Formats: sequence, structure tokens, C-alpha cells
Amino acid sequence: MSAEGRGRRNRVRIVLRSVGAIAVGGFIALLVYGLAAQSPDSTIDDALAEAQATSAPDFELDVLQRGSQPADLRPIVDRAAADGRVSLSELRGAPVVLNFWASWCEPCRVEAPVLERGWRQTQRQGVLFLGLDMQDVTSDAREFLREFDVSYLNVREGGKDTARRYGATGLPETYFISARGQVVAHVIGALSAGQLRAGVAAAREGRPAAASQGGDRQETR
Repeated sequence: MSAEGRGRRNRVRIVLRSVGAIAVGGFIALLVYGLAAQSPDSTIDDALAEAQATSAPDFELDVLQRGSQPADLRPIVDRAAADGRVSLSELRGAPVVLNFWASWCEPCRVEAPVLERGWRQTQRQGVLFLGLDMQDVTSDAREFLREFDVSYLNVREGGKDTARRYGATGLPETYFISARGQVVAHVIGALSAGQLRAGVAAAREGRPAAASQGGDRQETR
């Protein structure tokens, strides 16, 4: 083979190797991006571990149940839910207990009476309870609310985008948010009455507390 032929072949090999390297690099980048997109965000728990509050990720979701509100909370909820959707930012000014749940979640059934009792006991303290039903059938979710006489505001999301942004990987999980819109506490799993009281106090005072482990929970779907 002539020197010119060998040179042409070498150039082809170099081009093919470069193309292969680019393809492999692109595949790895896509894989890393895909894994990152599916991973829950750890920002909230990382901040709480350092005794720091962090801004609660905002969301806007369809109202599942408006619930009944005491006089001081009614204007906030009525204004936020007027269009059939509620965003977290629209509730700013009131401490919020945000609970992720689903009707198919067995630990959520254990926890539901605890939350409802807590709501009835603390609602006149200006604390708003907000249930976020996820990955659920609407009719099943409403039956769950009826079964456990849940009387506070609930919204729903068909997927789990909001849960992933909060770092929730199972159900139930509960986040306590101050009137300024900052997460100050987090209970992973079914919470106890004591954990609920402590979280409500942290939300009212705007005082950060470390994430704590509750009872049983189920992985999100």
C-alpha cells in the first residue's frame, strides 16, 4: 500500500475513534442526566441537618377538597382556591403542615386520624393543614377523605414531581413550613401526635428542627 493510502486509512481510523468517543460521552451524559432527573432533591434535609430553614418549593395543583376553615384562615384558602387550583405561595402568611399521602398507602391510613385530630386542635392557632394526594385515582382519594372524616384542604397530583422536588421518596411524609414559606421540619413516615405537635410549634415559631424518622411508610410508585 502506498504512503498516501496508509495516511488516508489512518485519518479514517482517527475520525471513527473520535466519533465513537463522542457517542460514548453523549450516552454517559444522558445517563447521568436521567439519573439526576429521577433522583429526589436532598436540599431540604441537608439544610435541616445544619439547623437551617430553606425555601419550600412552590407548586400549583388542583383542589381535591377545600375543607372547612376557621374564620382567620378562610380568606387565605378562599382566595387561593378560587380558580380550583392552589399554589403554596398563595398560602404565604400562615404556617403550613404539608402532608404527602395516597389512598393506596397503608401507613397513611394509620396516620390520617392523627392528622385530623391535630388539625381540629390547632386550626384556631392559625396553622393551615394541606394534604397532597399523589399517584392516586381521584375517586379513591375522595373515598379516603370521607372514610377518615378529613376536613382540611387537600390538593392532588397525578405523578410525583412535587414529591421529588421536596425529597420525598415514600408515603407518608410531612413537611412543616413557616409563615415565611420556609421548611423548618420534616417527618419521614407516619408521624405521631408528639411529632405533629413539635412540627407545628416549629412552623409557628419559624424555628428549624432536624428531619426525624416517623413510623412505617411505603415507597412512591
